[in-house]
Amino acid sequence: MSARRRLGARWRRRRPLRTRLAVAASAAVALVVVGVCTAAFFVIRYAMYHQLDLNLTQSATRTTQQDRGEPPGVLAGECRFLSAPACAQIVPAQAQGDPSEPYLLPVTAPVREVADGRRAAYYSNITLDDGHSARMLTTPFGKGEALQVALRADTVEKGVRQAAGLLAAVGGAGVLLAAALGYGVSRTGLAPVARLTATAERIAATRDPRHRIELPEGPPGREDEVTRLAATFNTMLGELEQSVTAQRRLVADASHELRTPLTALRTNAELLARADRLSPAQRERASAALGRQLREVTGLVGDLIELARDEEPQPLVEEVRPATLLEHTVATARTHWPQVAFTLRIDEAASALSLPGVPARLSRLLTNLLDNAAKFTPPGGAPVEVELAGREVTVRDHGPGIAPEDLRHVFDRFYRAESARALPGSGLGLAMARQIARAHGAELTAENAPGGGALFRLAFRGDGA
Repeated sequence: MSARRRLGARWRRRRPLRTRLAVAASAAVALVVVGVCTAAFFVIRYAMYHQLDLNLTQSATRTTQQDRGEPPGVLAGECRFLSAPACAQIVPAQAQGDPSEPYLLPVTAPVREVADGRRAAYYSNITLDDGHSARMLTTPFGKGEALQVALRADTVEKGVRQAAGLLAAVGGAGVLLAAALGYGVSRTGLAPVARLTATAERIAATRDPRHRIELPEGPPGREDEVTRLAATFNTMLGELEQSVTAQRRLVADASHELRTPLTALRTNAELLARADRLSPAQRERASAALGRQLREVTGLVGDLIELARDEEPQPLVEEVRPATLLEHTVATARTHWPQVAFTLRIDEAASALSLPGVPARLSRLLTNLLDNAAKFTPPGGAPVEVELAGREVTVRDHGPGIAPEDLRHVFDRFYRAESARALPGSGLGLAMARQIARAHGAELTAENAPGGGALFRLAFRGDGA
């Protein structure tokens, strides 16, 4: 990398974005202004000299029309005027007489070539003997002669200089205006970015995701890109706030739920530490209680670990047949709940259904639904009805159902209705089931079944997970 590139890269790194944007915008506008002024100068210069050339052409035409057979020499020597009449002279192709014969206008080799017919007419800029500038036309005149016509160009040159000065002033003012506008544009355009940066720094300092960026008022759907970026950042902050709140609630709920079994574990452990003072029956009861509580704590910790995982690991995803998985899960539930009857109905069209997913996780989802239904089914009561129709799995029990005030909380972590507080469980089964369902692109809902009992629907998307 050259030294100039390194210097430019170092400048870009050290300058803030607002300064770089202002410089870029100012440079772009300034370049356009300078380009327009330069083009205007050349257009004006060309127009003024073109008008002068037209006057020379008209003078040469009049002189040719008035030709009375004059010999070579000066026809009109009044070159002191700023406009017509023009000074004119006739020059032969070959020098005649005294070579030192003076001419009013300069006679060069190209002039002799025009007179000889070897060159076309042309315009040129000359300086007269009195020091004034002039514009001259050299054109063929008769046979073996050339006509030179000249007009003073003082007015044209003055006009060109005035135009150059005026355009330079306009260009300079345009550059200064471009710099001011560039700064204003960068300041206004990057205001949401500045607010975004300030909000991010405030969140980093306070670790509080409740802060938001103030958005400018305006009709919806007409925001610019920076405003949409700020709105997206606000949405991200909302998601972050929900995630942090859920995490804090999970930690608080887990701490609360773990406190009771850990206290019981410590009590039984201390009791067993004094086993020499206990009878064999007391030791056996304490050991059984300790083992049961260890299993409860182990299950609770395992559920918490499962809930901490937001999505399924991609390497474990494979094609799963829900019908086969449901048959296996129902058979396992019959073993775990021998006092509860289960009925399974699979639609013929759904028997060949195949979906992408993680078999172990989907099995856990169905197991949680069946365990929840069996828990609320009285022994010897109506069976738990399981059905697979199309892309939807339904699980219905004939228990007491779900109270209206509990319907919107059944999938919350650690939430347990009044009727379920005396039943086994940690309150994480349904929350885990919904999380697994959403990770597989499915939706799990709960409702009260007609005729009593609870009904859970697991609906998979039409395009799979």
